[in-house]
This record gives sequence, C-alpha cells and structure tokens, in this order.
Amino acid sequence: MSENATAPRRIPTAAVVILVAAVVGVAGLVAGSALTSGGEPVPQPAEGSAEAGFARDMQAHHAQAVQMSTMVRDATEDPEVRSLALDIMLTQQQQAGQMYGWLEQWDMPQASLAAPMQWMSETDSGMGPIEHGADATAAPGSDTVMPGMASDADLGRLADAGGVDAEVLYLRLMVAHHEGGVAMAQAALDLVEDDDVRRLAQAIVSSQTAELAVLNDMLDARQAVSTGQ
Repeated sequence: MSENATAPRRIPTAAVVILVAAVVGVAGLVAGSALTSGGEPVPQPAEGSAEAGFARDMQAHHAQAVQMSTMVRDATEDPEVRSLALDIMLTQQQQAGQMYGWLEQWDMPQASLAAPMQWMSETDSGMGPIEHGADATAAPGSDTVMPGMASDADLGRLADAGGVDAEVLYLRLMVAHHEGGVAMAQAALDLVEDDDVRRLAQAIVSSQTAELAVLNDMLDARQAVSTGQ
C-alpha cells in the first residue's frame, strides 16, 4: 500500500468554511420559517429589545470565535485542537444562523446604531461590570467592549504563531471568549421573554460552560509541555 493511501487526509480550511456557510444558510432559513407556534402568531420583539441586542451582539461574538478557530486549524496539525476548533466553528456558525434568521423574521436590520452591549446594561442579575482585560477589542464604531473578545493584537499574534505556541494562545483566548459568551447569554436569560431566544441563550450557557472545562484541561496539558521544553 502506498504512503499516500495510508496518510490521514487533512480537511482543507477552505472546505470547512464552505461547509460552515452552508450550515448558516440552512439555519437561517429554518429560523426564518418559524413564524407561528401551534398555529398562533408569535409576538415579535421590538427594536431596542434585549432580544434584538443579544441576536446582533452574539452574532459578532460568535464570528470572532469562528475566525480564531479557522486560524488555529491552519497553524497546527494537532488532531485534538483541530477537532475542537472545528466543533466550535460549526456550532457557533449554526447558532449565528439562527440569530440572523430571527432578525430577518422580526423585520429588523442585522446592524444597529445603538452601542453594542447596551441591552445588557438593563440587567438586574447582580453580575456587575464585566472585566475584559486591558487590550480587549471594542466593537466597530464604538468604545464599548464585548466580553471576552480578543484584541487585534491578540489576533495578530495568533496569525503569526504555529504549533504548540498557536495552540496555547488559541486556548487562552477561547477560555476568555467562552467566559464572555456565557456572561452575555446569562444576561439574556435575565432579560429576554422570547422562548426561542431563551432556549438558545440557555444552550450557550450550558455548552460553553462544559467546553470551558475541556479548554482549560487542554491548555494545562500544553502549557506543561511548553514549560518542559
């Protein structure tokens, strides 16, 4: 048997991106078609609602997770990291497709002139101000910082890194990113009334909380290897 026949086939990132785009399209269509529940009209959230703010801001938050996951898949051959990154890419693109579909269904634009995270300022969850770090990334056109977002400098370092260095940096950034995403989703649970939005927010809290344990375990293992070199 030839060497080519036995070597594992690496899925090109470009193919992954095409697959992800297809998932988003399907998810958006499914979400946009859910206009009724049990035959009764579903009340639509209003512009300026927590539902609309969450759908817009979490889409942007998810987009950066997909970006970082694409970058690390190009930077490492480690199967565990590549598998985790692919799972994050597909999950968060599917969820972004749902949120895109909601805004279309609600006849709202995908972007708003309102400051990002403004909807979270109304929360009474007792969460308090969210710490983002000194070089966290502000949303475009605003001084408001999204929880857990990597900075442009962080993204630049990830783009330049390779191997274990890229894996460690990605995992560190994704831990902070997931912590921010959980905080945003928990705030949505405290504020929104729409059942579909609540279900997605709860799914994000549950899945990303579980993934944080995996991310931290993987980070600890790779930091130990890096320190021992």
